[in-house]
Amino acid sequence: MEQEKTIIPALASPATGWLRREAWPAILLACLMLAAAGATAFAYRPGLMTWDAIRQYDQALSGEFDDWHPPAMEWLWRQLIPLHAGPAPMLTLQLALFWGGIAFLAAWALKRRRRGLAMALVACGMAPLSMALMGAVLKDCLMAGALLSVTGLLAWRIDARKPRAAILAGLGLSLLIAAATLRFNAFLAGVPLFVALMPAAARRTRPRLAGTSLLATIILLLALPVANRLIGAQPSGVELSLVIFDLGGITEHSGVDAFPALPGIADPVAVNHQCYSPVKWDPYAWWVDAPCPIGFANVGAALKARHIGPYAFLAHAIFTHPIAYAEHRLAHFNINTRFLVSDEIERAVQVEGPPNDWGYRVTPNPILSTIDAATRASAHTPLGWPIVWIALAFGILTIAGRLPSRFIVVPVALSALLYGLGYGVFSVAAELRYHLWTLLATAIALVITGSDILGGAAVPRNRLILAAAPATLVTLLCIVWRLG
Repeated sequence: MEQEKTIIPALASPATGWLRREAWPAILLACLMLAAAGATAFAYRPGLMTWDAIRQYDQALSGEFDDWHPPAMEWLWRQLIPLHAGPAPMLTLQLALFWGGIAFLAAWALKRRRRGLAMALVACGMAPLSMALMGAVLKDCLMAGALLSVTGLLAWRIDARKPRAAILAGLGLSLLIAAATLRFNAFLAGVPLFVALMPAAARRTRPRLAGTSLLATIILLLALPVANRLIGAQPSGVELSLVIFDLGGITEHSGVDAFPALPGIADPVAVNHQCYSPVKWDPYAWWVDAPCPIGFANVGAALKARHIGPYAFLAHAIFTHPIAYAEHRLAHFNINTRFLVSDEIERAVQVEGPPNDWGYRVTPNPILSTIDAATRASAHTPLGWPIVWIALAFGILTIAGRLPSRFIVVPVALSALLYGLGYGVFSVAAELRYHLWTLLATAIALVITGSDILGGAAVPRNRLILAAAPATLVTLLCIVWRLG
């Protein structure tokens, strides 16, 4: 009895009660994240396979890679096939990286006793578009998951001491390089995070910051071609998609033939006018029902006959017709970011893929229908307009330097902004999946910024108004245009 009297008060001690009270938010958020990840996995089981994924899986099975889609992803998929065939392992990996990154960020917020921020960070991951896209096996989703995990590691690295800080930074840099093997424009998202993961001495002065940024750019730009070379991927001429799209745009807006001489086409300007669309390059591809005579193979053969590289030829065309190129690029960027548009450009997300040789398909179910309905509804609001998120990222950066959490807000917001703006130059299509990272990273930067301000960060009111102005103006223009 005497022993029981000493044990019971100990269990009810203030310290133990405090521990229990502090543990509950973490437990509840963990359950919420597991439920969200489970809902996506169940709704899209075994993983939605689009045409891209079908082609990648076929190469993963054969072990014969080309560079049309990221060979690094196909190589990784091949390593996972012995564990389980089909898209399920890649879906699991995507969700693990995605929700692992959110969990890192939420735990960082809870460590600082910012429960509201932790809840808001989890809510970012539960946005309909994020949940829907993460159900599809896509390079954009795998990259977003990797970058999200990097962001979580960055948050924990700041407070860590040596050697833990070095280990976290090393893990983050490794994931960044891996992410850079998935998209040729991934370096735009990766450079700010790369610089933030480096030791403070590497960015202490402006010359050092510039040097570190240059080094990061070089490393991340080399990641894709080096990975392709190591894997032994055969060149597919994938770069022609961007070149043909831009040459088509220049020809359309200048009225002058910008293509290399193409046999059998007497009036390339007139032919191109029937083919060109500012939405995407697909009319020039071979997989459409009525391919354009100015097609992928024809342009590739013409350039090869002239012994000139595609990018060199495009650079000359841009230099010769800069205004036409700018008009083409601005028209596409406007559509790509859902700025001044009236109609739905593309379906926000997919709920079923094309038939494949292995019979992998998503079975319709209530959870899938709910996620899809919520995603399609949000796509008609500022939540689904990338231009609004790009403007938000810009606004956040104007005040980020005054925030207590600037060490994470600045690189994440800058990553979102650069990656989003990059599609003004590098894009050849207008699917919302391309902007997943921009939307997600801006949302994370936004909730951390809001938490800092509510916590008393010294940001003058006039600066807050100016920071909100870009997104407010863009949103109003979007709404007015759609109502007009």
